[in-house]
Amino acid sequence: MMEDFDEIYEEEEEDDDEEEDEQRAAEEQLLKYAPEPVLVRGSGRVTVFGLSNKFESEFPSALTGKVAPEEFKASINRVNGCLRKTLPVNVRWLLCGCLCCCCTLGFSLWPVICLSKRTRRSIEKLLEWENSRLYHKLCLHWRLSKRKCETNNMMEYVILIEFLPKIPIFRPD
Repeated sequence: MMEDFDEIYEEEEEDDDEEEDEQRAAEEQLLKYAPEPVLVRGSGRVTVFGLSNKFESEFPSALTGKVAPEEFKASINRVNGCLRKTLPVNVRWLLCGCLCCCCTLGFSLWPVICLSKRTRRSIEKLLEWENSRLYHKLCLHWRLSKRKCETNNMMEYVILIEFLPKIPIFRPD
């Protein structure tokens, strides 16, 4: 009796694996046709730990027909407003930390690191709110991403706008 139960359980596992493989193949097929993501780079003069004090608000041509230029500019302005509030404090702590670095064996830089992480998290939360409010409905996904600079070996944070694949609603279950 117990042997029959084991056989049934193994058959169910095989069926689940096949369904997962089919679903993964369908997702890969959809991603193949998605356009390249759009990068919005920092355009400010001050950069603290890879995060610029301002992002470029010029409307990218790849988003034409996907989102209104006014909505794009409003979203970028909200992100820039968040940066405008938090980055001056980070810069002050960075200067104080650098001045006291020798005396504190580097521990004076910890407040800057924590504040920088807090700024990144607040921007990520803002982008999540923007996604849920508007951009997921338009099949777009905004996120903060760390990328290598084009001009040097440094890392920078950019806003990455990804195109979400449209799910075919007429596909049978």
